Amino acid sequence: MNLARHSITATAPTCILDARFEPNSRIFTTCTPEGFAVYKTWPLTLLRKRDVPDDAGTLAFVQPMHASSLLFLVGGGRAPLYPANKVILWDSVTQREVAELEFKERVCGLVTRRNWLVVALKRRVVAFEINSNIERRGEWETAENERGLMAIATAPDSTMLAIPGRQPGHVQLIHLPPCPHPPPPSPPPNTTPKPKAPQPRSGPDIPPPLATQPGAIIVAHESRLAALSLTASGRLLATASHRGTLVRVWDTRSRAKIRELRRGTDRADIYGVAFRGDEQEVCVWSDKGTVHVFKLAKQGEEIGAKNRTSKLSALKDYVRLPKIFASEWSYAQYRLPAQAPSSNLAALSSQVIDPTAERVDEERCTVAWIEVPIEGHPPVSPSKTNRPPKSTSISTNPTPTMPVGSERPMDYQLVALTYSGGWYRLSLPQSLGQRHNLKLGQPHLQLEDRADRCYLARPTITLYQVPLVEAEKALMELK
Repeated sequence: MNLARHSITATAPTCILDARFEPNSRIFTTCTPEGFAVYKTWPLTLLRKRDVPDDAGTLAFVQPMHASSLLFLVGGGRAPLYPANKVILWDSVTQREVAELEFKERVCGLVTRRNWLVVALKRRVVAFEINSNIERRGEWETAENERGLMAIATAPDSTMLAIPGRQPGHVQLIHLPPCPHPPPPSPPPNTTPKPKAPQPRSGPDIPPPLATQPGAIIVAHESRLAALSLTASGRLLATASHRGTLVRVWDTRSRAKIRELRRGTDRADIYGVAFRGDEQEVCVWSDKGTVHVFKLAKQGEEIGAKNRTSKLSALKDYVRLPKIFASEWSYAQYRLPAQAPSSNLAALSSQVIDPTAERVDEERCTVAWIEVPIEGHPPVSPSKTNRPPKSTSISTNPTPTMPVGSERPMDYQLVALTYSGGWYRLSLPQSLGQRHNLKLGQPHLQLEDRADRCYLARPTITLYQVPLVEAEKALMELK
């Protein structure tokens, strides 16, 4: 879809140098020329902010630690706040540095899970376990990895770490010690906790450690890698190459390719790939300014919309066809608003946007999946819910979008962050009970009622927009 950028505030948009989600996507961090901030993903809330003097320097990125108040800071830019070969451990609650890791070369990337930090350097990856002390637990050689590509499974008992292999286009599968379970929630004051019987584990199966095949290799692409992503369980791996036309999905147990998904036919710089929490869908975003969403369910088991295929694909068992005719295409595609001058609310109330109009250059973004309550479905037992106390500290509750004990149905949606300070929440067609397939052509877009809500025709897709500066203003009002 095409949508001229608009804002519901006259405040200048935030200039973001980098944005990263926590592994479970409940919070995200942003780096700006003025410092960094920590936000709750939904509902959008500014939790922490640190401003630095103009002449102090800038950061390359800030990586949140899974279920912790720790942030990992890496300096970057023309005048780095910290040396680019150091990782600074910052406690967002006490607002101070607690430790640092120093390397002999520039830090290219970081990934985290509970109590673990993995650092990507140009040609190697180093893993650390972080408890009361910081222990170096492993090191592996890789091909040149300027992007710092890595992926780590974060579900309890998961073990998988995916890193580039020693050859371009290859992926190494490393098994770490099982990810620990989160600590149980604290009982209410003046109560005696009751022992609970062990519950069977639910959700996707966790691949067992491959004790006989440490560092197993997947030959994923012929050219160098552009993106890596694992499901939380570590069962599925998604890869993309620098050509940017295909996304391949692999089974990490058998190392077999199970899906090949086509983003497009022209080259693109793929920024990232993300699996839905239940491993039923995957999304990919690129420098084309689009977010593509694919189904991962087996053929015949899809619910609602299905991935698009060529009409000639039915002949693939009888005639040798080019790969493009056998490819699966996204069932939903969203075009994020291009960076353009803000419009006032009066003009937006009656504006209809022509999707054939020339667009300005696309802006960079990052995307993640979230779960939100389905509108119109109240909790089953609202009187028994235990609402957490209001606080601006980083929450470690299982689901910050719902009070503990609530059974309100949840819906998977996408959140996209643009580097000009935009926050967009995208509701998918099948999530709204639709059973239509998206057409190849882009439908016309009409703005109605509210400036931050837009509606598409056939099928209904809702986009919610909030500038990050609005969350910052709300925090200032609380203070």
